[in-house]
Amino acid sequence: MIQRFDVGPRLSEMAVHNGVCYLAGQVAADDTQDIAGQTRQVLAAIDALLARAGSDKSRLLMVQIFIADLADFPAMNEVWEAWLPAGAAPPRATVQAALARPGWKVELVVTAAL
Repeated sequence: MIQRFDVGPRLSEMAVHNGVCYLAGQVAADDTQDIAGQTRQVLAAIDALLARAGSDKSRLLMVQIFIADLADFPAMNEVWEAWLPAGAAPPRATVQAALARPGWKVELVVTAAL
């Protein structure tokens, strides 16, 4: 059985199957903030989605980070490291990418265990 959350015409924000949560790319709601503010927003959205499924950030299996400007990489990492539980760093990839909206600075795609 697949459980889908916040299903829209184009995507679901999260799907859960066989004990694994798959999150859609999460972006900031307020794209006027700098990279640190946008990263905090995205991480809060991830926390909220994982909580709805009965999981949390200590159970991350894989994270993909898309960042619009590599000059923002150190500031994004500072927020990421403060958020991440000690000893729970998941496999991660970070790439520079043109994001779908000009104001977005970062997008995270997360897979986590229940």
